[in-house]
Amino acid sequence: MENKLKALELEGNGRNRSSTIALSKLDAKIRKLAFTDVNRTKELLLEMKLLLSKEPHPDFQFSYDLHLGFVENQLYNFKKAIKRLNAALRVQEQQGDIQQRVETLIDLSAVYTNMGEMELTNDILEESRKLLKAFPNKIMEARFLCRRGYTKLHYNNLGDAIEFFLEAEKILNESFDDLEYKDYYFLTLIYNGLGQVYAKSNEPDKAIRAHLNAVNLCDQVGMKTRMSWHYLSVGNAYMSINDISNAEEFFTKVISIENDSSILSRALAYGNIGFLALQKKELKQALELFDKAEYIYKESDATDYGNFAKLNFWRGQLFAELGRENKALSFFEKAYKQASRVNDFIQLLAITKELVTYYAELNDYENAYHHQMLYENFHEKHLEEVRTRKTLELDVRYEADKKQQEANRLKLQATKLQLKALRAQMNPHFMHNALNAIQTYISTGDVKNASSYLARFSELMRKSLDFSDVEIISLEEEIDFLREYLSLNQKLRFENNLNFKIMVADDVEEDICGIPTMIIQPYVENAIEHGIRRIQNGNILVAFEMLEDDNLLCIIQDDGIGRDEVRRIQSEDPKFKNHRSRGTKITEDRLRILFNVPEEESFVQIIDLKDDNGKGIGTRVEIQMPITETNMVANEDTNTSI
Repeated sequence: MENKLKALELEGNGRNRSSTIALSKLDAKIRKLAFTDVNRTKELLLEMKLLLSKEPHPDFQFSYDLHLGFVENQLYNFKKAIKRLNAALRVQEQQGDIQQRVETLIDLSAVYTNMGEMELTNDILEESRKLLKAFPNKIMEARFLCRRGYTKLHYNNLGDAIEFFLEAEKILNESFDDLEYKDYYFLTLIYNGLGQVYAKSNEPDKAIRAHLNAVNLCDQVGMKTRMSWHYLSVGNAYMSINDISNAEEFFTKVISIENDSSILSRALAYGNIGFLALQKKELKQALELFDKAEYIYKESDATDYGNFAKLNFWRGQLFAELGRENKALSFFEKAYKQASRVNDFIQLLAITKELVTYYAELNDYENAYHHQMLYENFHEKHLEEVRTRKTLELDVRYEADKKQQEANRLKLQATKLQLKALRAQMNPHFMHNALNAIQTYISTGDVKNASSYLARFSELMRKSLDFSDVEIISLEEEIDFLREYLSLNQKLRFENNLNFKIMVADDVEEDICGIPTMIIQPYVENAIEHGIRRIQNGNILVAFEMLEDDNLLCIIQDDGIGRDEVRRIQSEDPKFKNHRSRGTKITEDRLRILFNVPEEESFVQIIDLKDDNGKGIGTRVEIQMPITETNMVANEDTNTSI
């Protein structure tokens, strides 16, 4: 595009030569200033519009519409951005330049992503993919991969997201010295996206480095218009590791930066500095900062209920710290209502969890129990929301590409969803029994046990929520979860008539050994439900040992009644007439895909244990699974537009 415009500058192409030269110079300035000085860019765009009204020129008209659409998106004027980018597409249709079309479509996808219109985003990116396949262009491919990475990030598909971001980074770094300002901008987006992936993967050090890469690149090329978001991201990353000093430094930079178009980033920074002040017990300063953040939110968007809810939640914590119970509860209630208006289940989970603890400390166990039930309800709704989003993503991907490798990946995602659904069917039994036991402690006035088990049960549910959104967790986290799950079953359900043991071989490094989520727990639950529920003093063993080729063997063994007896009992019970156990098949399908092997190979073996007379004395399950050196625990999304 740039070379074409230079040629037009030299020839004039039969039009007024001075007008063509002026438009070309304006275009060149805007290509840089759009990333360094938004206000000056808007002035130059007005000049460009005036010249085009006097001397129409299709190439420069396209450039004008594209630039203005990009700027409007940066200013959060999404409807105006869509209008201008669609106008650019209409001009492009007359010109027939495929690369212009791809560039415009990629910019348009960013607007729809910022609006949360992911179906339209995916449609636009699919058109871009087809055009790039027919007319390859490495730079446009990098921009496309960057946008695709953000769609994967939206669906919390971290594996694909990091793959797209790293490939885009590689392409742009290979051409670094020949990049335009817009390409540098995309490189900062890639670093920001990688930072979000690492944050969600519980790798804060990598997240900090990625966000600092974006900051350093902006400094290197003089890119200022999005600097506040990058400072904010660095601050958030430091805050996640409780590095208050560095976090505060970068949040302060957000407030002091000039020439940045984002008002919202400043509001977020004030709120975060207020939260840090709250952590340091500087309560007066924290309250002033919360008020300042809210004022900016109201100035920019009076319906920003999610951020209002966050501020009021923090205010509630502040007044709870001061011992002003009525004031604290008033702000908690406001936060609850505001988060409910936008169905922000993450915030609702945090608010209800805080209220459970708050009421328990006040010895108001009736309200603590009520809010614990609300917490469980929001937990299920959040899981359903995740399932719906991932199902949509699967549908889009399946229609886009039916090749075998893609089909296998889709199948893996589908089995993960099935596992979540299976867990959702099983968990209510455990939850019901646990909560009833806690209710009994409350009713009998056993305050110590009620408070203790309510806190432990709440923590277990929080971990379950965290793990439900990720593909990989560390073995250490899995073991901690299983130990607490079995312990609560032991204490609250089986009244100490359940014994369990978890063993790990010496050569297994629990903290760096990453395993697929939702593989082990369903089998442990099956051991409880079908194996030992009908006997006294049942025993469960869970053991881990290394196999060759970086594979892990998990053994789950119980001394229950055995599968033959379970089948006999179920055959006599009408409610099990059409019962089919799908857990084993789902797990095996998922492991086959992870190992990338044919269907005939199996990685789950179920062994019936019998005595000398052939009577069932338990069941042993052996699961072989791949491991990686990573932890994948989900964090809250970074609130930033792209």
